[in-house]
Amino acid sequence: MNLPVVQARLAEADVARIERAAAYVETHDTDQVLAELLPSLTSAERADVSRHLVFDHTAVLVFPDSLDGLREELRRLGLEPGPVTPSVVVRDRLTRRYGPALAGIPVGIVHVAVGGRSVEIFALPVSPDSALEAVAADEREAEHESHHAFAVTAPGPVVPAGLRLLLQERGGAVPDGGGYNGHENVTVLYHRTTTHRRFELRLPGRHDPLPDPTTALLTVMTGAWATQAVATMAELNIADHLADHPGMSAERLATLTSTHPDALRRLLRYLTSLGLLTSADGTYHLTATGQPLRTGTEFSLHPLAQLYGGPFYDSFAGLTHSVRTGQEAFAHRHGQHHFPYFAQHPELGSLFHRAMAASAEMFTPVPTLIDFSAVREVVDVGGGNGALLGHVLRAHPHLEGVLFDRPDALEAARTQLTERCTFVTGDFTRSVPEGGDVYLLSRVLHDWDDERCLTILGRCAEAMRPGAQLLVVERLLPTPTAVAWDVHMLCNVGGRERDEAHYTRMLAEAGFEVRGCHDLPLGASLIDAVRATPS
Repeated sequence: MNLPVVQARLAEADVARIERAAAYVETHDTDQVLAELLPSLTSAERADVSRHLVFDHTAVLVFPDSLDGLREELRRLGLEPGPVTPSVVVRDRLTRRYGPALAGIPVGIVHVAVGGRSVEIFALPVSPDSALEAVAADEREAEHESHHAFAVTAPGPVVPAGLRLLLQERGGAVPDGGGYNGHENVTVLYHRTTTHRRFELRLPGRHDPLPDPTTALLTVMTGAWATQAVATMAELNIADHLADHPGMSAERLATLTSTHPDALRRLLRYLTSLGLLTSADGTYHLTATGQPLRTGTEFSLHPLAQLYGGPFYDSFAGLTHSVRTGQEAFAHRHGQHHFPYFAQHPELGSLFHRAMAASAEMFTPVPTLIDFSAVREVVDVGGGNGALLGHVLRAHPHLEGVLFDRPDALEAARTQLTERCTFVTGDFTRSVPEGGDVYLLSRVLHDWDDERCLTILGRCAEAMRPGAQLLVVERLLPTPTAVAWDVHMLCNVGGRERDEAHYTRMLAEAGFEVRGCHDLPLGASLIDAVRATPS
């Protein structure tokens, strides 16, 4: 006896969505899809990425009344479907989104060939008048599972790892789950773009999945724990002990640091998970990431770790106040602005100046990026401990220097700059020493709002002859480092980070012409400007 053929039915809305997906697949290639999804990638980057992956398909989720007869329904629409296979990843995503009631309902996958690519159709059976009609309505509107997919053509883990990093850091793509589908022997890794569109990387075989959104959020939320763990590592001089005695046990290290052995072991395990240490056979070693926490080394970040885990950490507890009011949280919590507070607390002032010296690595290229051969005098405005001026003077013995700052700031510099340097106290919002050939403004402008910056630049312009050079060192948006520091400046001093165009506008308003911009270490930049001839 012949059994009747079951004919699944698709709603008109789902048919239209399949047809739109097929039209897109037919008219777009890999470069076009990448350009739409990740517009921040340059054409050269897209071309390089396209060497390792290809646009494979576009996916939609539809809701037939049954999986039986689905292929016949698609043929009726003029399509050529492949076999229906079970979905694992999408079924799990739907279950997390709508609850365990969907866990036992099969989700099918069927590919429809379109040219050399395909439309991937996910099918969740929803019978008429079912409670799942609400799920279907929500999914059709939100398009949670619609995406474009790229097949990674390079075998092994190295190229896929590099692609994932590039697409996230340069393309702005955010991981959005995924997993391994044993029915197809493929790992799918979902991403969401800055415009809330989704794409998928398809990797043959089993690969480590990206963190699910909840786990990723928890990792971000515990960032404060990492800050304090690193600060404690600095406070206990763990990096110094392990540098002197590699492979030390937790018990021996506890004796040297006067700490509780079990508590220290737990801290060391956490620092290992953060990548600052490695452990083997009950002993611990510094990694390259942990090395900068050693003291007495050039560009040691030891004081910076203490500053971040101390007063700066405390001020971030008032971030909500800063966001609500636009005012710095430091003054809200301590009763006065960052700089006078540190001046009244010498131990914090000393820590601050040592921390600023810790990031002096960013200054190392400056003496060779700029031609100082015809320069006689360099004036460092608000130069603090004189780290930048010191780099310039040591590289060019014919130069004389002037370090201009508050009295408490200059104290930190007098032991560092002992030759060819004059120390001048003052307030750069009122006046700046005259007569210099090159003026330096290093990490000064980001401490202040635009109005105060224009005042500082105006005082520099008044002191400079036409043609004199102004070198500005700052972090420029939109680099990730500057984005984070922008919030830090809001919280701690009421200042801000800016992009190059913003600085160029302010410099022009104050009477300067920008001649170029150079990248520096640690995410910093050097803006090269000259005093224009006054009109």
